Amino acid sequence: MQQINVPQFLDVEDRIIGSITIRQFIELLIGGLLDFIYYKIFDFSLFLLCFIITTGFVLLLAFVKIQGQMFHMFLLNVIKTIKSPRLKIWKRDPSLVDLNYLSKTSTKVAVVKSVSRMNVNMSRLSELALIVDTGGVYKGEDNI
Repeated sequence: MQQINVPQFLDVEDRIIGSITIRQFIELLIGGLLDFIYYKIFDFSLFLLCFIITTGFVLLLAFVKIQGQMFHMFLLNVIKTIKSPRLKIWKRDPSLVDLNYLSKTSTKVAVVKSVSRMNVNMSRLSELALIVDTGGVYKGEDNI
């Protein structure tokens, strides 16, 4: 049987010029094209301002790593974190859409109304924690 070589380093990008990868080269090329367009369109002072901003951002995207990940991935994660809600709320009661979906499925599902909150003292709470920790082996004081 013929042996096949399995690639070892899949996360390493291919290098094309020295230590510049294909992604970095394309980013630098796009930045250079933007700078050339700025040079042709704007006067020198506005060109210089746009050149500094664009070149700085392109160099940041191409070469900076934050905690081992490229800057564009870090930037996408920051944007995703900002857009996601900070407060996660557990929805206790099923909605009507959920109930309709569950009633149409073939499995039998019992929907239980939410019970009003009871005043739970610390001994009862520790007893419930013991029941959960033992996996139900300990039944509790009331059930013995």
